[in-house]
Amino acid sequence: MTAPIPRDIPDLPAVPGWATIMPSYVPPTAVIPPARRPLTALFRLGAALAAAGGVTVCMVLGRPLQALTHFTVQANILLALVLAVSAQRAWSAGRPVRPALTGAALLYVLLAALVHAFAVPGRPAFSDPGPGGRWGLAAALLLTVVTPLAALLDWLLLTAPRTLRLRHATAWVLYPLAYLGAALVRSTLLPADAPGRAPYPFLDAAHNGTLGLVGNALLFGLTCYGLGVLLVAVDHLCPGFVRCRPKTGFRLRPPVG
Repeated sequence: MTAPIPRDIPDLPAVPGWATIMPSYVPPTAVIPPARRPLTALFRLGAALAAAGGVTVCMVLGRPLQALTHFTVQANILLALVLAVSAQRAWSAGRPVRPALTGAALLYVLLAALVHAFAVPGRPAFSDPGPGGRWGLAAALLLTVVTPLAALLDWLLLTAPRTLRLRHATAWVLYPLAYLGAALVRSTLLPADAPGRAPYPFLDAAHNGTLGLVGNALLFGLTCYGLGVLLVAVDHLCPGFVRCRPKTGFRLRPPVG
């Protein structure tokens, strides 16, 4: 004899299905131990000290505020700060400095070296034209030869490649253009006999005229942008000696069975 069938059958629970598990990202440091680079840190620290020493000599030789108006001095100050932070992170196995910042520091010191090589012949010091002597020549050698070469070697040999983008080259031009505009306004408004009227001879309105000044400013901006694009292209073509840290992670899947 069977049991009577109840009139009200309770609701049966839903059949469980597979739970949707989203892929989870695991940082590289969880599976790849961070590596210290003491030799890289020492090289970058030495280059930062060279840039800082050159800037210090320039400020001691002449008027400090006048020395700070030079693009070469400003570029080397930025390079010294970037290399000092990069050295600390290489020593402590920290994350590298953003490529946009390291590329900007490299571009500016290379641009300053090109300007002093082709547009400012026979002017070794970055203060007043008169004082300087051997100290001014040493400062010029540090800021226009030693530090650009050190920054270039650090970028080519000790920095991971294929990290720069074309948008970085566009952003890098903003600061040189702002500096150029301020220098042109200063050269136009100040009298011809004012000290430090033009930080560079090719930006002096009295000697170049309006047409020459506009042509020099246009050439300066195009050179800066072209050099930035060249750095991005070399960054993608050069194989490099330091590999990028991989984005290691695990993708969780539903259990079997």
